[in-house]
Amino acid sequence: MTYDQLKHLKSSDFKRRCGVHPETFEQMVEILHPHLDRRGQRGGQCKLSVEDQLLLVLEYWREYRTQFHIATSWGLSESAVCRLIQKVEGLLMESGKFRLPGKKQLYQNAQTWNVLVVDATESPIERPKKTA
Repeated sequence: MTYDQLKHLKSSDFKRRCGVHPETFEQMVEILHPHLDRRGQRGGQCKLSVEDQLLLVLEYWREYRTQFHIATSWGLSESAVCRLIQKVEGLLMESGKFRLPGKKQLYQNAQTWNVLVVDATESPIERPKKTA
């Protein structure tokens, strides 16, 4: 499914399909556009638009499909899909906008635990003996 077909979806449906909000998708496209849009330049051009290239990579990340499966559904070679995934990952990581926080930052924001210990051991109770 191409971006032209997806851009008309509601925001919640777009997020369900792609795994990111449309605003986040647009931010990613802005970062990738200067590097992936090769129209009018020499050399090989990708058959897909920048938006479709990003959708392909999001499909790979979200659905855990094999590169061969993605290549056949998008009409590309398996090696082209591999190169595209590596390139998009590198460009998004370089931008710094889409990095997950590191371990140190996560630990700094961690809350302190308050622990309450309750002694719930059994203790024998004296009961009157039955006489009958």
